[in-house]
Amino acid sequence: ASRFVMMNLTIDQVELPEKLELEDKWVLSKLNTLIREVTENMDAYELGVASAKVYDFIWDTYCDWYIELTKDRMRSADTAENAQNVLCYVLIQVLRLLHPFMPFITEEIYQAIPHESEALIIAPYPRYDESLAFPEEERSFELVMDAIRALRSRRADMNVPPSRKAKVIVSTAEAATFAAGAPYIERLAGASEVELAGADYEAGPGMVTVTTHSARLFMPMAELVDIAAERARLEKELEKAKNQLAAQEKKLANADFVSRAPEAVVNAERERAEKAKALIANIEGSLKELG
Repeated sequence: ASRFVMMNLTIDQVELPEKLELEDKWVLSKLNTLIREVTENMDAYELGVASAKVYDFIWDTYCDWYIELTKDRMRSADTAENAQNVLCYVLIQVLRLLHPFMPFITEEIYQAIPHESEALIIAPYPRYDESLAFPEEERSFELVMDAIRALRSRRADMNVPPSRKAKVIVSTAEAATFAAGAPYIERLAGASEVELAGADYEAGPGMVTVTTHSARLFMPMAELVDIAAERARLEKELEKAKNQLAAQEKKLANADFVSRAPEAVVNAERERAEKAKALIANIEGSLKELG
């Protein structure tokens, strides 16, 4: 992460911009909460908990999401400077939080990026800043992230290549949130366009449905897969799953096996049978969606 930041820096000092994008407010708010919680953990000598929270923020928030979100902005002269400032600001705060656990590598990285203090070891420890708390923006962006994860998961289940784009219709009561989040859904979830619909919207046949706790998302099946080929693939998987279930049920119907086999082995067979039933239900649902 630090190498990515250093390779893309053109600024020589770090200052948070006045205009913050939605993803900037999200990451700064998450960082602010992290600072407060880690400080409380350190004061209570809960060092393992503190280090785990910093670790999770670096991996899940900064690397998995925020760096990816800023890549397009870094390519544009109009938005690159603001993105660099927030990227570097967050990295510096993370280095300060991580310094008690990893003093040498954090000091080395700190010296390689724009910084104010002579050394990280004498730099002020991060403090919670009420002006960087954006609970509403954080909540809104988390709803959009949930939708992106769900769309990605469904596309992966259907073996849709990332290069194939499809229209996404969003049925939600959170219209303003998803209107602001539409560019992120297009960029990160393979949407060719995002159309907002009311909470009572009902899709017609031939639509793939993805549900989160705040929205239902629909994609035209024909834009995702070759319907005939997908039906043939699913029918083949369904036959295989039914054969597996039949084999499991035959084994469980054998009184000798159930009475003589260890309980753990019998329970494992029952669990496999339940998984086979769930798989069959999912495949049949997918076939129904194909129309």
